[in-house]
Amino acid sequence: MKNSLETNLGIFVFLVILAAWAIVETLGGVDFFHRGYHVNAQFDTAQELKVGDSVKMGGVEIGRVEKITLGDSDVRVAMKLRPDAIVKTDSKAVIHFTGLMGQNYVAISFGSSTAPAAVDGALLETEAQPDLNAVMAKLDKATTGIENLTKSFTPDTINNLLGPLTDFMKQNSGHIGGALSNIDNITAQIAGGQGTVGKLIYDQAFYDSAMDTVSNLQSTIASARQIMNSVTNGQGTLGKLVTDETLYNSTTASMTNLNQILLKINQGQGTIGKLVNDQEFYKNAKLSLQKLDKAADGLEDQGPLSVLGIMANNLF
Repeated sequence: MKNSLETNLGIFVFLVILAAWAIVETLGGVDFFHRGYHVNAQFDTAQELKVGDSVKMGGVEIGRVEKITLGDSDVRVAMKLRPDAIVKTDSKAVIHFTGLMGQNYVAISFGSSTAPAAVDGALLETEAQPDLNAVMAKLDKATTGIENLTKSFTPDTINNLLGPLTDFMKQNSGHIGGALSNIDNITAQIAGGQGTVGKLIYDQAFYDSAMDTVSNLQSTIASARQIMNSVTNGQGTLGKLVTDETLYNSTTASMTNLNQILLKINQGQGTIGKLVNDQEFYKNAKLSLQKLDKAADGLEDQGPLSVLGIMANNLF
């Protein structure tokens, strides 16, 4: 009897210890006995986060929420992480939802590979997460608006909206039917390769011609590109004209000389300048032409023999 009582008592104590351990493990208090380091984060709202909730990185649990304290204008969350969990100084903490029953956890991003690891007691940056209550409130307003909108659609309202369209369809049913029939005929002809559009779609000769045109265009573009490259590299006559610095200087000098020559001619300098600008030369030339014209008229009046006699007398 005594042994049975001691046995039952031992089993009861073992079950109590096992239940206590399970409760502590569930609440996260067992982490107090584990090694690790601490990081902190400051949020505008804890969003129903509780002590003992998970801290995850990439969906893997790396620690637990150890303490939540209320500050002047924010909430400070202290987290205890496993020693093998490497959190970077530029990692960011966000409170996420794991279900609609209020289960939350803190998600920490990996951070950049070049950033140093966070030390014990480091303060991490945070990102705001939409509040579930605010989201549900907005959804409630949206559903209320949709409900009010559906209530406004009475049979009279629907009739007023669709009545003119229905009357139009009834009055023009023949035209609409004819238009649909014509569209059906046109699509059938196109599918049969008839007409211009049908030939454009189904005619193999047109396809081959179009491909040849595209090929020729590509060849022309390639040739033009080669010519432009040659010109850019200074090859050929046009390339030398474009890129040769000596030719550019010679052309510039020639244009300068031509400009000076034209300026002198305009000022009346030189033989050509005098021919162009000297009024006296113009009068002499005009007078000479008039005398030559009179002499020609005199030769026409005399006969050929008289002209020969005059020339003979002058010669001998």
